Amino acid sequence: MSQIHIAAILGLSLTFYGLTACHAQNDTSQKAKEQPKQQSSSKIPQGYQLSTIAQFNEPWAITSLKDGRLLITERKGKLQLFDPQTQQKVEVKGLPKVAYGGQGGLGDIALHPQFAQNHQVYISYAAAGQGGYGAVVARGELDLSNAKDPQLKNLKTIWQQVPKVQGQGHYGHRLLFGSDGKLWISSGERQKFDPAQDMQSNLGKILRLNDDGTPASGNPFMNQGEIAKQVWSLGHRNPLGIAFDHKAQLWVAEMGPKGGDELNMVVKGDNYGYPFVSNGDHYDGKDIPDHNTRPEFKAPEISWTPVISPSSLIFYKGNQFPAWKNKALIGGLSSKAIIVVDTEMKPMKEVQRLDIKQRIRGLLEAKDGAIWVLEDGKNARLLKMTAK
Repeated sequence: MSQIHIAAILGLSLTFYGLTACHAQNDTSQKAKEQPKQQSSSKIPQGYQLSTIAQFNEPWAITSLKDGRLLITERKGKLQLFDPQTQQKVEVKGLPKVAYGGQGGLGDIALHPQFAQNHQVYISYAAAGQGGYGAVVARGELDLSNAKDPQLKNLKTIWQQVPKVQGQGHYGHRLLFGSDGKLWISSGERQKFDPAQDMQSNLGKILRLNDDGTPASGNPFMNQGEIAKQVWSLGHRNPLGIAFDHKAQLWVAEMGPKGGDELNMVVKGDNYGYPFVSNGDHYDGKDIPDHNTRPEFKAPEISWTPVISPSSLIFYKGNQFPAWKNKALIGGLSSKAIIVVDTEMKPMKEVQRLDIKQRIRGLLEAKDGAIWVLEDGKNARLLKMTAK
């Protein structure tokens, strides 16, 4: 089916999809008014306290070195090496030029599973090119031999969104390595709807690659073309959280349109239905059929209307917060919260919501079981969450 035909069927209009599509404001849709927030009879009272550690300029992602130092990306294109013990912050040189604007800029960062031996790091960022903009993933070697002058060397692009399109929203571009060394990428549909269902595009997909960016063997669409070989699942909108649980099951948290934010269990070859179905509506008020009207598409395990605006996702595996053990923690932007979900409950439930009162961009579990919390925006704080 052609993209024009799909758009006609759905009554889609690209004009009303601006940056509001990422829930810059709280949802006020009719569907949001009709549906209450997720409630649970199994609320948990896990206590916590927050300490301010440092500030960063529009931070987007955080990861940790073995020695406890943190690597934090800033959206304008800077990578900061931060030592929580000494409070020393040093800029890593050698970063590429990024397309900063809208939701674009420097995005995620991940260490190669054999980082201790090969020093390879992976970054995602928005880049300009023919046709507009798209996310790029590159890998390079992190040289920390000079503590005062860290460098990212031999940077090479290994993957990019196809095609590049106009607009600077819905890049997705979260990065994650599995226990088997495969690289997972969450790729947003770039506010263009149709590419999420187009197997000649890698937009609106969850991708599974080898560490050099080539398609991993065993992917489900190996006979449908070169781009399709990358794809593990399709029909996603803007997946901004990606994580494995304690059973090695992959999950993504993604933004719905006007309502209908989702937490999805990622299953090989499954189609999650966007833009054909969503538990939210279009921003001009046009209805999108709910998931229950199209059972051939995989429905979210839990969805939110009003929205939470998920930015990130971890599964807590430590011991400092026993009530959160093996539960999903989702960073929330418009909700200014951290949402705790018990993914083993049937039906799945939100069991705690931490009112942080600031937009939350990133979460990372520390070695001691504490949690690093990264706020969003200018002069955003790095917080350390400890048990109370």
